[in-house]
Amino acid sequence: MNETITRVATDIGGTFTDLVSFEFDPNTGRSRVRTAKVETTPPDYEIGMIDVIRKAGVDLAQIDFLAHGTTVVINVLTERKGVKVGLITTEGFRDTLEIARGNRPDFFNLHYRKPPPFVPRYLRRELPGRMDYHGREMRPLDISPLKRILEEFVDDGVEAVAVCFLHSYANPAHEVAAEAEIRRLCPDLPVVSSHSIVREWREYERSNTTVLSAYVQPVAENYLQRLNDKLTASGFRGSPYVMQSNCGVDSLSATARTPITMVESGPASGIWGAAELGGLIEEPNIIALDIGGTTAKCSLIENGDVRITTDYWIERDRKSAGYPVMVPVVDLVEIGNGGGSIAWVDDYGKLHVGPQSAGALPGPAAYGRGGTDATTTDANLLLGRINSEYFFGGEMEADMEAVNRAVEAVGRKLDLAPMEAARGIVRIANNNMVNALKLVSLNRGFDPRDFTLVAFGGGGGMHAVELAQELGVTKVVVPADAAVFSAWGMTMSDFRRDYIVTHLTDFEPHTADSIEAGFRELEEAAREQFASEGVPRSNLAFKRFGKFRYQNQEHTTEIELGDQRITASRVPAVREGFESAYEREYTYRLDAPVELVGLHLTATAQVGKLSIERRPPSGRDASAAMQATRSVDFATDGIHDTAIYRGSLLEVGMQIGGPAIIEESGSTTVVNPNCSAEVDGFGNIVMSIGI
Repeated sequence: MNETITRVATDIGGTFTDLVSFEFDPNTGRSRVRTAKVETTPPDYEIGMIDVIRKAGVDLAQIDFLAHGTTVVINVLTERKGVKVGLITTEGFRDTLEIARGNRPDFFNLHYRKPPPFVPRYLRRELPGRMDYHGREMRPLDISPLKRILEEFVDDGVEAVAVCFLHSYANPAHEVAAEAEIRRLCPDLPVVSSHSIVREWREYERSNTTVLSAYVQPVAENYLQRLNDKLTASGFRGSPYVMQSNCGVDSLSATARTPITMVESGPASGIWGAAELGGLIEEPNIIALDIGGTTAKCSLIENGDVRITTDYWIERDRKSAGYPVMVPVVDLVEIGNGGGSIAWVDDYGKLHVGPQSAGALPGPAAYGRGGTDATTTDANLLLGRINSEYFFGGEMEADMEAVNRAVEAVGRKLDLAPMEAARGIVRIANNNMVNALKLVSLNRGFDPRDFTLVAFGGGGGMHAVELAQELGVTKVVVPADAAVFSAWGMTMSDFRRDYIVTHLTDFEPHTADSIEAGFRELEEAAREQFASEGVPRSNLAFKRFGKFRYQNQEHTTEIELGDQRITASRVPAVREGFESAYEREYTYRLDAPVELVGLHLTATAQVGKLSIERRPPSGRDASAAMQATRSVDFATDGIHDTAIYRGSLLEVGMQIGGPAIIEESGSTTVVNPNCSAEVDGFGNIVMSIGI
């Protein structure tokens, strides 16, 4: 009888699909880790997932736990490949979606145009009926116009309906009634109501989130069904979990109903992995950096806690306000700067890197698939930081002639030699990433020198040292199997759901009982929901947070409240916690009353997470892993004869002095001059940075 426990996670990125497999034998205590990477296969992403499982040699029939993260939802949104949506809202509020917000980013542009709503005006309809902000019915709902509205929707080719009524976060009764009538009249028409996704105020944000959820729902549900069918046909006997944007996993059926919750599932798994790794290596304060083929993502982890926010926007940049997605998402900054980011020169002779990407096809010029644009990967190849003879672990031959042509073309526009142009590309890419790292640290009142940088993804170890030097960070950790670290994070995730509701009240001792009652109501709702999916009540763990503000302010600051009851005696300490967090971010306090605006409850249940044991040092010298010496251009640290090490041959306790390059099949770690590296007990590369 096979008693081996096998946990597998797959992460579909914009360029590659990654896999991590843990196999643990409880009888012997031995474990085995397998990793694999294949190219992503749009639009049939499930094919790439099966490909990477087969490449890793994992038997689907023996998998006990399978987690899956995907970029399907964000791709559908950004590529506008969702379905035609009709919106039903409160009488007089059909234009909320178009009015949006006035906080335009390009403030002095007199020709600025708001991003067009995902639902045109002729598909936005109204129903009489009204709730106030307390959830009290001011006017009964009249659903009699629904029949005609739905007939017109069907005639116009509407494929999904979004329902969002005023103040339904306080009382969803009208939405529940309207949704039931829609399902009765058009049982085959998908319908999404705002209360099933968002229980917070802000009408525009709620409306847009509901619309976007309806926009992606049929596409995502179809994808998840195809994925499940393909897994079953290939021998998988369980039910897969899907990585959520809140750093937890959820069931496939629940995700199919509200797929907008996995809008940032890939980045979330990497950030969660960094937090879990921090717990293993006793580093609770971490800046996590994930550099992939298309983007770079970063987030700050304080005291082991990953920050979750509902203030998330897609397509927001210097020229566009973007679109709000009001679901729990890991608090991160994402920029278009990855290995495939294209270098280009504008009309004024200024060099840029990204946000455009060469993707997987044609990919960087080095791929030899017709790509003619120089990318960050091409520049690193030309500088010798990436080994052209060990490209993707020797699985691909780097087309260096194409690399030279692409970088030379950039150099001509700048009147620079190719090597100078390559240095410029790397330095510009680094500068873009430093600015992103400052947004999650300095801009929020945190000193990056108090944190450890955990860098992963295919390009994390490539750029980590230069970024750390710029920020004053003295310790960098490149995880074992960094190229597939996001998938590793999924294997360490818990079954998790976030319950966030608006609960506006003065934060005073006399309001403590009502606040406690609000949290207990959320906890009971979570217990019932998890129990309906077979999770025992005793397995649940809760964590409470509160969203606070000074009276009459617009936005809030969230702080953790611990697991103790909210009592009158706790109010002064909680208020001090809010004011301390507020002062750190905004540099001052106010002599003003404090309000509680929202309750945030996380409910988690473990799904068989494996523990990882530290290994003892091997006692061998790092020279056993040294392969060669070659000249490497470190861009900012000059050209040096550099020792090249094979990552697969490194063992616990081995020490390496810079300058050095550590090559693995899916990633490269650059150890700059005046820096050193050591392999810790978990196989991570820990670098001490010379500032």
